[in-house]
Amino acid sequence: MVEIEAGNYGTVDWKTSIVLQSNDTKPIEYVVAREAAKMSGLIKDMLEDQDQGEETVIPIPNVSGRTLKYVLQYIEHHWNQKAEPIEKPLKGKIEDVISEWDKKFLFTDLVKDGDEKQHELLIDCIMAANFLNIKDMLDLTCACVASMIKGKSPEQIRALFNIENDFTPEEEEKIREENRWCEEA
Repeated sequence: MVEIEAGNYGTVDWKTSIVLQSNDTKPIEYVVAREAAKMSGLIKDMLEDQDQGEETVIPIPNVSGRTLKYVLQYIEHHWNQKAEPIEKPLKGKIEDVISEWDKKFLFTDLVKDGDEKQHELLIDCIMAANFLNIKDMLDLTCACVASMIKGKSPEQIRALFNIENDFTPEEEEKIREENRWCEEA
């Protein structure tokens, strides 16, 4: 993946590459290997209608340049090095079931320096992986969130993700009572 100046396609080999364009006010464009980009179900479907050597610039309307950069790092690493499937439900910590590359990918920037309170980029990447239909990336990032909330109370989860509690104490008690069987299992 190479960031290029918008519209400057002189060095792009259209037989092997495509350009993906972020949704920023001033779009950021990245040259990415055509085969790697096919990890995205959405892009794969779009490329089926294109000839291999045809100039292909695909705008990605729901993804910022900052997030797209990480999505492309993931697909360029994993398109020919398939990620091991992550067991569902996640039984332990995610760090115990993923590769070293995936650990570094998650806990350097997506969860800033491993501080789970700094997870904005992780959430953005989940949204991007979902929009672009990149199943392995979606599984990895969602498993990371699952690992973050495992063992936490609803109050701790709300605090971690800045979620406002919109239940009255009475409604909350009723829900706890109706779902007590979950805690017993």
